[in-house]
Amino acid sequence: AQLRRAGLQPIVVAKVRQPLFGGEGIKEANLVVMVRQLSTMINAGVPMVQSFELLISASSQPAMRKLLSKILRNLNEGESLSQALAHYPKYFDRLFISLVAAGEQGGILDTILLRLADYREKSLALNKKVKSAMFYPAAIISVMVVVVVILMIFVIPVFAKLFSSFGATLPLLTQVVINISDWMRGHWYMVVLIPIVLVFAFRYAYRRSDEFKVVVDRYALKIPVIGDILLKGAVARFNRTLSTMQAAGVPILEALDTLSRVSGNAIIEKSILRSRADVAAGGRISTKLKEDGVFPLMATQMLAIGEETGAIEVMSGKVADFYENEVNEAVSRLTTLMEPMIMVVLGIIVGTLVVAMYLPIFKMGAVVTHGG
Repeated sequence: AQLRRAGLQPIVVAKVRQPLFGGEGIKEANLVVMVRQLSTMINAGVPMVQSFELLISASSQPAMRKLLSKILRNLNEGESLSQALAHYPKYFDRLFISLVAAGEQGGILDTILLRLADYREKSLALNKKVKSAMFYPAAIISVMVVVVVILMIFVIPVFAKLFSSFGATLPLLTQVVINISDWMRGHWYMVVLIPIVLVFAFRYAYRRSDEFKVVVDRYALKIPVIGDILLKGAVARFNRTLSTMQAAGVPILEALDTLSRVSGNAIIEKSILRSRADVAAGGRISTKLKEDGVFPLMATQMLAIGEETGAIEVMSGKVADFYENEVNEAVSRLTTLMEPMIMVVLGIIVGTLVVAMYLPIFKMGAVVTHGG
C-alpha cells in the first residue's frame, strides 16, 4: 500500500524471514544489552538523541557504533524511535517495531524496552535449549556414521586382503561386509556427495514448498521426545510473545498475526491463524486452539481462564514459564536417554564388523585344531 501511494510498482516481491535481533558483526546478546541501557536512560529522563550519543560513546564494537550512528542520524532528521529502527529490519523485526511504537504512543517506552529485553533473553535461552536438543543426537549420529565409514573404507580392506591370500571360502557375514566395503571404496564420491546433496535438497524444499514444510513439521511434532520438545518450545514462545504484546497494548488481531510468524512450525502457524480468524469473528483465542488439538490441553485451558478473567498477559506469562521449564527438563532427559541408546547402537554396529572380520580367523583356527 505504501509503494502504491508513492507511485511505485513492485517488480519482485519475496518473503524474507528476519530475526528479532542480530546480524553480521553484531551479536544478539549485545543488542539486548543496548536495549536495556536505552530503557534505563529513558527512565532516568535522558533525551532520546543524547541517549544514543551516550550509547555510541560507550560501545567498543565498530559494527554496533555504526548501527547506532545510523539510528541517531534518523532521529536527528525528526523520526521517532520506531520509525528510525524500522530502517534496519536486519536487526529489528516487525514485532520489535510494533512494540516500540505502542510504547511511544502509550508513554511507556522505557517499560516496553525493558520487557523486550527480558523477552529476548528468555527467547534466546529457549532457542538454545531447543537447538541443543536437535544438535546432540544429530552430532552423535554423524560421528557414528563417520566412524563406520572409516572402518569400511580403511580397516576392512586390510582384512579382506589378508583373507584373499588364504584362498578359503569366507563366512556369509564376512563376505557381505567385504562387498559393502569394496562398493564404498569404489564409489566413495557417492558416499560423500549423496548426504550433502540430500541435506541441501531438503533445506531447499523446506524453504520453497509450503506443502513439503507442512508434511515435515507435522511429522517433526510426532518424533518421540524431540517432537515433545519442539511443541513445548513453540507453546512457550507463543505465550511469552503474547504476554509481551498484551503488556504493550498491541491489538489482539495484530498480535496473533505476528505470533503465527514466530511459531517456527507450519502446523502451529495454521492453528494460530485459524484462531485469529475466529477472534476476528467475535470468538476467543483458546477456542480454535483447543479444537485443533495441536496445543497441549493445559495451555489452552490456562489461556481460556486468562481470557475469562481479563488477565491474558499474566496467565500467558505463567504458561510460558511452565513450558520453558518443561523444555529444560525434557532436554536433560533427552541427553540422559540418548547416551545409552547411542552406545548400544554403536556397539552393535562396530561389534558386527569385528565379528565379521574375526569369523574367518576362528574358522581357520577350528580347522587347524581339528586337523591336529
